[in-house]
Amino acid sequence: MTEPFWKTKTLDKMTRAEWESLCDGCGRCCLNKLEDEDTGEFLYTRAACKLLDVNTCRCTDYPNRAKRVPDCVTLTARNVRHLGWLPETCAYRLLDEGKTLPWWHPLVSGTPDTVEQAGISVAGEAYTEEGITVEELIDHLWKLPKAKRKPKQPVKAR
Repeated sequence: MTEPFWKTKTLDKMTRAEWESLCDGCGRCCLNKLEDEDTGEFLYTRAACKLLDVNTCRCTDYPNRAKRVPDCVTLTARNVRHLGWLPETCAYRLLDEGKTLPWWHPLVSGTPDTVEQAGISVAGEAYTEEGITVEELIDHLWKLPKAKRKPKQPVKAR
């Protein structure tokens, strides 16, 4: 049996399609974040980028996101390890750190439903940043939940 690409390739050797498939669609990286000046810790908010569809957790203008949102960061194999704000659950971060993908990742489970079942998705929790000033972001802080344990029952696909 052939090993899956994420176990045999480094991030910089992946095809574009493989790279894009690593995104689990959780929406966590699209949340506004604040950095604690004293500790350097990144604090997440429930306020999401204006381009994030908070129901599907997908970018509404992915091809043009960097033009429309100047501080949108395009992930690359080169910059992943320097982005301390990437969530601990992020596949790009996990693989860069030599870890494996969790049970709920769609590439492992075979369905995107597990991202929500594990409590990783921001759907239903996040809301648009529109109308919220940078100064007000502190009022929208949110501690990201940890992933739930793998259910004993098989996960049902959509």
